[in-house]
Amino acid sequence: MAPKGKKKNPPVLSHEFIIQNHADIVAVIAMVFMAGLMVEAFHPLASSFIAISHNVTYPEMGVNGNDLVLFRPGPKDLLAVFFYTLVMILAHAIIQEFCLDKFNKKLHLSKVKFAKFNESGQLLAFYAFSFIFAANLIWESAEKGYVKFFSSFWNGYPDEHVAMPWLHKLFYILQISYWVHVFPELYLCKTKKEDMPAKIQYASLYLISIILGYVLHYQRVMMVLLALHYLVEGIFHMAKMLYLFDKTDLAQGGFRLWSLLFAGARFATVVITAITFWFGFGQVHAENPSTSTGIIPRVSSSVGICLLQAWMTWNFINFQVKRSKDSSPAETHQTKKSVKVANGTQKKKQ
Repeated sequence: MAPKGKKKNPPVLSHEFIIQNHADIVAVIAMVFMAGLMVEAFHPLASSFIAISHNVTYPEMGVNGNDLVLFRPGPKDLLAVFFYTLVMILAHAIIQEFCLDKFNKKLHLSKVKFAKFNESGQLLAFYAFSFIFAANLIWESAEKGYVKFFSSFWNGYPDEHVAMPWLHKLFYILQISYWVHVFPELYLCKTKKEDMPAKIQYASLYLISIILGYVLHYQRVMMVLLALHYLVEGIFHMAKMLYLFDKTDLAQGGFRLWSLLFAGARFATVVITAITFWFGFGQVHAENPSTSTGIIPRVSSSVGICLLQAWMTWNFINFQVKRSKDSSPAETHQTKKSVKVANGTQKKKQ
């Protein structure tokens, strides 16, 4: 029998063993790929997983004698997504162990609150990273002029939109990898069955939207829409974490800011979608009817984006109604308590 106070180690390769040690296992697998770069025989294979592939050189578009190198979507992206999914699982474990778990030790949250805190903490870290990454790329593109920047959403489509700079492609590989990593995390984090459908739903919606935009060469407009969305969602999860910290006043301010930005982001998304897919791509199709900007791709893309905005707005309304119902009993109880205290004070004075 094992001594009291000591946990029995789970059998090797059992479910519990994999769950407890998944960060170490993933780190070892990632290091194998990294080590492959140093061995000449395995370098081509390892680089297929780690490096960004499908580069195209444009000598005529180079600057100062340097050729312009851009990157296209291609089948090797699947290998990169596999490797960077491992990186995302490892980053998830690092954030959990060195940030979120330490907060929990200080706050002593219940299991339900800790699960919500973990989810919001992980999403906040990803949204903040993605927004900063996207905003930096957008800022670099917009330095040429805002009118030229917005018109670049459709000008030259599809020929000039097939290839993209290295950092732009890395951004989309990381986006796809993150939302893919959500699915194994359901197992690795022992997610409850009743919580799985919601997580699978939102991860699938993100994944499908980003992959379609990436494959159909809508990367430029999609990056702006993702930056808008991630900014708003990041503020929501920050406010949610403050609420779990019992920082009620700060949380209320955060939720109010989120409500305002949510409405603005949904409106901006619909406007950008309408201008890009109807005015912009419509103009391109009128000038060159042979392009792939016909009525069917434009209608399906714009309708899909608008339906997503409608669905998010519906969830937003339901959230606000539920929040107002939850806050009403608490406010009533607080008011009654204040009245009782005031009455008691008056009786003592009398």
